[in-house]
Amino acid sequence: MKKVALSEAKDQLSKYLHDAEKEEVVIMRHGKPAGVLIGFATEDDWFDYRVETDPRFLARISTARESLRAGLGIPLEALDDQAPRANTRLQRPAGTRASKSRKPRHGSR
Repeated sequence: MKKVALSEAKDQLSKYLHDAEKEEVVIMRHGKPAGVLIGFATEDDWFDYRVETDPRFLARISTARESLRAGLGIPLEALDDQAPRANTRLQRPAGTRASKSRKPRHGSR
């Protein structure tokens, strides 16, 4: 964890944002922590951060854990019995066809 003064962070924000991809940068104001700069090396890192800090997601995890502690839930072994086998091909409903993945043309929506 790196600590920098607010005035230094303002003057060199780009540098510290780059540093934050590797470690948290604590921004100090008058010698006391005022904030944390967290960088993301990839979009996946950004997505993970959003999920991990989303109050709705955290509430659902908490509710699920409470249910498991109360004895509600399905053991993993039971899921194995219900899961489709890896070599089993899923059937498409009658009258449908596979969609072809195409890149959108430039300028089209």
